[in-house]
Amino acid sequence: MTSPSSPAIPIPLQLRRLLLLPQRLWQRLPLMDRWLTSELIGPLLFGIAAFTVVSLSVGVVFELVRKVAEAGLPPLVAMQVLGLRLPSFLVLSFPMATLMATLLGYSRLSGSSELTALRSIGVSTRRMVMPALMVAIVMTALTFFFNDVIVPSSNRVASNTLDTALGRALSSEHGSNVVYSRFGPVSVQDGDQLRTETGLAQLFYARESTRDGMQDVTLLDFSRSGQQQMLIAKSAVWNDRRSVWEFRNGRLINIEAAGSRTTSAEFDRYFYPFTSAPRDVAKLPSNAEEMTVGQAIRAERLLAEAGDVKEARRLRVRIQEKFAFPAICLVFGLIGSSLGVRPNARTSRSQGFGISVLLIFGYYLMSFIFSSLGVKGTLLPVFAAWLPVTIGLAAGLFLLRQASR
Repeated sequence: MTSPSSPAIPIPLQLRRLLLLPQRLWQRLPLMDRWLTSELIGPLLFGIAAFTVVSLSVGVVFELVRKVAEAGLPPLVAMQVLGLRLPSFLVLSFPMATLMATLLGYSRLSGSSELTALRSIGVSTRRMVMPALMVAIVMTALTFFFNDVIVPSSNRVASNTLDTALGRALSSEHGSNVVYSRFGPVSVQDGDQLRTETGLAQLFYARESTRDGMQDVTLLDFSRSGQQQMLIAKSAVWNDRRSVWEFRNGRLINIEAAGSRTTSAEFDRYFYPFTSAPRDVAKLPSNAEEMTVGQAIRAERLLAEAGDVKEARRLRVRIQEKFAFPAICLVFGLIGSSLGVRPNARTSRSQGFGISVLLIFGYYLMSFIFSSLGVKGTLLPVFAAWLPVTIGLAAGLFLLRQASR
């Protein structure tokens, strides 16, 4: 006796149209664009796989193997950490694979005289590289999506998983080891005169931040001349109504530098006028690479309000780099296609890999130099992040012009 087959689940019309949209867009492309794009897919996938394996092996695998052998890390946890760290290395591979795919794809077509045939029917070199630029734009969007949505959370989970497995538990859901330094006016004794200058005014530290507040809090106050104040408490909560911190079960210590006199007093509750920024800092990752663009902008604003000019400038550079880094795909796509589209250009996979590595090394070295100048303050953050992209695009346009002659 045969059982009746289950009825097919109908697909809504709107969903069906959405699923067929990529195919329809592909069919609308000119035949030449579809042909050239299909020639790039194979080298692109090969480049992503090759560069990901190499970078992942050097950056993660060897370190995890050492931890398995020496620190007793469970192999299953090591595999889990490896999978969580994979997106961050895919992001690095996307630009490099774009360069290799465009270089190898167009070199093969040029070497087999297929590009010569296109030129003979009046197709310009600029028209030939348009599919490569479209692929590069898609890879740029994919890189930005991975870098801003997937990578920060996966890296954070990977760090938590590794620390928990090794027994450190340095990271927690609510935040630990919260440090917030506030820069502002500080009174300084200069001879018989008292002057005010900008410096480190307060330093706030909490061992752990939870939903109930901060635990094991220490606050150092350097804003008064000739006197330092230390506040130590078991816990601290932010009082929204009075806009102050409420420290509980602690001790207040005053240290006078001139007379070397120290006074202290215990308290059950003590209200201290301070910013709520430490509570916001506890919710943010400590590493810029683990932040989304929105989190980085919030962190930069907090640092600017605290008066930490150097750290705020460094984070502004990192924010600009989060937008500039995906554009490397467009730079490499233009350079690779311009090199590969040259007449009689013949490049094997090994040669293409070598050329790609040299170009990538040169570009990243230039980016590192400009980034350092931006963090130092020599260049504005927007220039530090985008000048390498601008120079790369100019070089690609120059190579394209040379290939068009």
